[in-house]
Amino acid sequence: MRIDVLSLFPEMFQVPMHDSILGKAIDNGIFDLRVTNFREFTQDKHRHVDDYPFGGGAGMLLQAQPIIDAYEHTKRAAEEDGLPVGKVILMDPAGKQFKQHDAETLSKSEHLTFICGHYEGYDERIRSIVTDEYSLGDFVLTGGELPAMVMIDALTRLIPGVLGNQQSKVEESFSTGLLEEPQYTRPADFRGMKVPEVLMNGDHKKIALWNQKEALRRTYRRRPDLIDHRKLTSIQKRLLADVRIEEEQRQAKSPQ
Repeated sequence: MRIDVLSLFPEMFQVPMHDSILGKAIDNGIFDLRVTNFREFTQDKHRHVDDYPFGGGAGMLLQAQPIIDAYEHTKRAAEEDGLPVGKVILMDPAGKQFKQHDAETLSKSEHLTFICGHYEGYDERIRSIVTDEYSLGDFVLTGGELPAMVMIDALTRLIPGVLGNQQSKVEESFSTGLLEEPQYTRPADFRGMKVPEVLMNGDHKKIALWNQKEALRRTYRRRPDLIDHRKLTSIQKRLLADVRIEEEQRQAKSPQ
C-alpha cells in the first residue's frame, strides 16, 4: 500500500508515523508513506495557499489550485509505479465519522490520498477530486494532520505483517463489535487487587466464556449502543441476560 498525504506541515508526520510498529512496517516495505507540502505547488511569488472567501465571511479558505495540482502530481507518480488512483480522503469536521469498519475497508486499498486542511475551510472546488470525507467526531481541530494520522494508524495496523500477532487485531475492541474484556498480567495479586481465579485455572473453555461475558459487561456498561446494533449468538444472549441481572443487582446495592 502507498499512502500519500497533502499537508502544509509534513514535519508533523515524522515522529508519529516513523516510530514504533508503524515505523518498522515502513522500514520493512509493508506500506509506503509519502507526505507532500502543497505549498510547493503555489503559483504566486508569495506562495499563498489561502485567500478571503467570495461573498464575505470570517477566516480564510484554502485555494483549490495548490491542492489539486499537488494531488495531480502524486497521482501521476503513483500511476507511473503501477498503482491505481485509489480513494482521495478529505479530512473535514462535516465528514462521515470514522469507524473501525472503515479502517478495515481502507486497509485493503493499494493507494490512498489524504488531504489535510487548515484555516476556516476549503474552496468547494477541492471536492472535485475527493471520493470520501471523514471526521473523527463532533469537534473541530486546528488542522487535518492529527485526524489523518489517527486514520492512518488505525488502518495500517490491519495490513498483514504490521502487527506481530495477527489474532490480536481480530479480538480487540470494535473489531468484534464489542469492547474488549478486562485483561491482566503478573503479579496475580497487586496490593490486594487479584486476578480473577478463572483466568488462572487453565480451563480454556471457561476462560473463553468469561472473556465473552466480561466483554458484554463492559460494552453494556460503557457502550450499550454497540449491543443494540449487533447480532448476538445464543450463548452471548444468555450471557448478556446474566450480565443484565447482575448489573441490576449491583446498582440496587450501590448507595444512591
